[in-house]
Amino acid sequence: MDKPRLKPLAEADMDEAQRRVAQAIASGPRGGVRGPFGALLRSPELADRLQELGAYVRFESSLPPRLSELAILVTARYWGAQYEWWAHRRLAEQAGLAPRIAEAIAAGRRPRGMSANEAAVYGFCKALHEKKRVGDAAWQAALARFGERGVIDLIGACGYYTLVSMVLNATHYPLPEGVAPPLRALTRRRRSPPAPARARRRKPAGSRSSGSGRASS
Repeated sequence: MDKPRLKPLAEADMDEAQRRVAQAIASGPRGGVRGPFGALLRSPELADRLQELGAYVRFESSLPPRLSELAILVTARYWGAQYEWWAHRRLAEQAGLAPRIAEAIAAGRRPRGMSANEAAVYGFCKALHEKKRVGDAAWQAALARFGERGVIDLIGACGYYTLVSMVLNATHYPLPEGVAPPLRALTRRRRSPPAPARARRRKPAGSRSSGSGRASS
């Protein structure tokens, strides 16, 4: 793993704004300042607004925890966010997600045996990350199961945890001591180069076409 770029921020080293936000995070449902928030506290106003957004996405979403955590795992896998995956795989399984589903996502495979709701979340999030848009079939599948609020909450989960992944990856946030990186780099299939276009045959010099020589209408 890469060397962390930011040192842990001790309370004694915090200014008043940082201490205020750190206390708000620690006194909330997270129970402490972990993961991306040690880095985000360098910008306390940003940290404060993001911790409120994250609290909604994780703890108050209209989606059940099992499905929210599934969306987080798809996001963590896409970004190769090791700490995010390590933390949320455990939470996903505690929420009822089958371990084999997490194992398949980690390996870059579509999980087998998902429920209809899980398949809708997986397909929606996978498309949003990889294709940067969602096709009609994936949209309708999510809309039919979760309604308009649920679809927006799903987008919110992908967006928020994309930002979390960026913070963790950019700052080289470490895994706990003794924990091996849970995600391996995925090998992407190479596309075959397009076949060369056939060169148009040239007529010998001086040859005439069988037509009248007039321009076609």
